[in-house]
Amino acid sequence: MAIELSDRTLGDWLEHWAKETPDKEYIVYSDRDLRFTWGEFNARVDHMAKGLLAIGVENGQHVGLWATNVPDWLTFLYACAKIGAVCVTVNTSYKQHELEYLVKDSDMHTLCIIDGTFESDYVQMTYEMLPELKNCQRGHLKSEKFPHMKNVIYIGQEKHRGMYNTSEVLLLGSTVSDDVLDKAKSQVGCHDVVNMQYTSGTTGFPKGVMLSHHNIANNGLLTGEHMKFTQDDKLCTCVPLFHCFGVVLATMNCLTHGCTQVMIEKFDPLLTLASIHKERCTALYGVPTMFIAELNHPMFDMFDLTCLRTGIMAGSVCPSDLMRRVNEKMYIDVTSVYGLTETSPGMTHSRVDDPPEVRYNTVGRTFEFTEVKVLDPETHEECPQGTPGEMCSRGYNVMKGYYNNPKATAEAIDKNGFLHSGDLGVMDENGNFTITGRIKDMIIRGGENIYPKEIEEFLYKMEGIKDAQVAGVPSEKYGEEVGVFIILHDGVKMDPEDIKDFCRGQIARYKIPKYVFFLDDFPMTGSGKIQKFKLREMSLELAKQYGYEVI
Repeated sequence: MAIELSDRTLGDWLEHWAKETPDKEYIVYSDRDLRFTWGEFNARVDHMAKGLLAIGVENGQHVGLWATNVPDWLTFLYACAKIGAVCVTVNTSYKQHELEYLVKDSDMHTLCIIDGTFESDYVQMTYEMLPELKNCQRGHLKSEKFPHMKNVIYIGQEKHRGMYNTSEVLLLGSTVSDDVLDKAKSQVGCHDVVNMQYTSGTTGFPKGVMLSHHNIANNGLLTGEHMKFTQDDKLCTCVPLFHCFGVVLATMNCLTHGCTQVMIEKFDPLLTLASIHKERCTALYGVPTMFIAELNHPMFDMFDLTCLRTGIMAGSVCPSDLMRRVNEKMYIDVTSVYGLTETSPGMTHSRVDDPPEVRYNTVGRTFEFTEVKVLDPETHEECPQGTPGEMCSRGYNVMKGYYNNPKATAEAIDKNGFLHSGDLGVMDENGNFTITGRIKDMIIRGGENIYPKEIEEFLYKMEGIKDAQVAGVPSEKYGEEVGVFIILHDGVKMDPEDIKDFCRGQIARYKIPKYVFFLDDFPMTGSGKIQKFKLREMSLELAKQYGYEVI
């Protein structure tokens, strides 16, 4: 039977499986033996949706979700989806500067948080951003700096001044009738925005990528089809849900195929291996560094992984030797997805039944109902087969646009409806694509996209810096590391640790430059443009001169 795109919303899909297979396990946390069936989970989502309505969350309003893969992460996502609110996913590595930018730029109405991570206290950071919280009644926040913000929800049982906790939201939900919830559900359409993920671009600051139910549910649906998913599959999800890899390729795949999602709250190779062994998972996702950590774990041989059959390695360049090792040692016919947040994210995908050389050496062929063209970056004409050009996509998967940023949207999506990726690729005679480089200066470190302009703009705030240019430094472990090349004002003296200290606590740890180099001038073109590719070429030699250990 030929596959078709679906017009179901996320709520429709959840209710479909709750009706069809109410007693089948949907969400499993193996480490704490926490299990939700489709029926149980759907009931909790409805209860949470009522709670959000009770505290004033309405159709179209933005609800931030700042948490690791905790059990109620997906509850809040689907609760928002059912009432037409937009779930704004927040990177768990964000620091104060980045958090406040995102909250303001997204016109956020409600923010849901956990305690934090080992390096960040989300509760204290939220109080620093919203000092009025400590002196206001819950639900009555009036912030001078963030006028749209009305609620903060603590995901858990602890009580914090000015914040609701999960139990209180659920309790308030019991005061809302089914009729009120049904009315809210009836106003939600599949082409409405349901998820907003923040990504940067060559212009610097992050932009809110608006994705609809139709965008992400269908991308998950097709992803699962490429790997022959059925209701019998169990997917181990150790990638973060705030990223499109987790929330779309993993979660939407399970949602549209009625299979079980085995969750890892925060990636740990031992917990991942143990969960696969205990739950008999059939699929596993990860960025290359995750698979490396699993394969190299000293207890790897203790676990029976023969239950595995397929999975996805993506997020950064996937070495063919690593994919081969995963295939041989973990029994995974590993596939690779290429795309970006703006394309929901999948544009191309190798199929589970493709020959190994295709799965190891390419990012596969085009998603169904999607066009992918390789266009000349200068002329925008389609490149002949075998000739590199910019990877561009048109179809159901292209975002609705950047939030409140029509100029950037018009720059990303051309007049013919093609989304320009900024990545260079080439198509072979069989329709399979290989990514060969980037037009943009983006750095990909272990699956995290890092945009030099954002770090450069931040460093310009540091007194004494005349100019700063950020470029990727090759790394065997992460693919690339962040390097910054700095020109100081006359008479100013600094050392690399001064730069790193300025960044700590202000920008995410993975964005903090590992390599800091001081130069008198930058390599330039005849027209005065800085040649970043030459900075990259210089980086390894400079690293030796500075005594850095390059791994």
